[in-house]
Amino acid sequence: MNDYILSCCSVADLSQEHFDRIGVHYVCFHYFLDGVEYPDDLGKSISFPDFYEAMANGADTRTSQVSISDYLDHWTPFLEDGKDILHATLSSGISGTYNSAVSAASIARERYPDRKIYVVDSLSASSGFGLVMDTLAEKRDAGMSIEELRDWLEANRLKMHHWFFSTDLTFFVKGGRISKTAGVFGGLLNICPLMNMDDLGRLVPREKIRTKQRVIRTIVDRMAEYAENGTDYDGKCFISNAACEDDAKEVARLIEERFPKLNGKVLINSIGNLIGSHTGPGTVALFFWGKERER
Repeated sequence: MNDYILSCCSVADLSQEHFDRIGVHYVCFHYFLDGVEYPDDLGKSISFPDFYEAMANGADTRTSQVSISDYLDHWTPFLEDGKDILHATLSSGISGTYNSAVSAASIARERYPDRKIYVVDSLSASSGFGLVMDTLAEKRDAGMSIEELRDWLEANRLKMHHWFFSTDLTFFVKGGRISKTAGVFGGLLNICPLMNMDDLGRLVPREKIRTKQRVIRTIVDRMAEYAENGTDYDGKCFISNAACEDDAKEVARLIEERFPKLNGKVLINSIGNLIGSHTGPGTVALFFWGKERER
């Protein structure tokens, strides 16, 4: 039996069944919908369809990161049970929660001096974060110690690729990620921005592509370009989506055709309500292991 547990943030965007199956624990972020606070609890408090429908109808959203006390409350039962903890956080490039986790770990070590508590910035988000945790669970089950697993994550986290596109620029304008003028012209010209995550864990716009059909083909091209071993990639591939499952299924279909050595079928998840508060509906995100990410 392992003497440590794997922990992460709810924004890893896996299903509860998936978290349970791989034995990974998570702490919830929080978000507000029209001023009412909810935990980012994998769609239990508000289902994903209901949440995105509310956004489309004009509901106001904002988010709150995990606090120091949230981390302590989450970790304490495991520490009292004699378990060490390896916790991976949402990318510091898009959230300050890593700093909160580090502060919480310092307090926890004072309270439980015999326990090991390691915090690592995953430099990942959504189901890319989820694929990182899925891989860590496999390595834990293969016998890696907590220190070996921590070191592996720090050495390999930049090999997790994140590619995103959106067919609806409304919430990118609302969040200040693109200007109102760019949003208007983008909508008129059917522009679908293609973004990825850089070496600092930040979301970076890479291309402006006209039409959904072209951006779907392009995102698969980027996987062929950057995946480990190219189209001979034999790892897992995850996709997450915000209320546009048909688009996600089309990306998955093209990937399964082009990458015959994939480890299983492409797994499609929902973008959770926390991250969805920023993307809005219409976003598809693709995740796979590949060459180390650069600026």
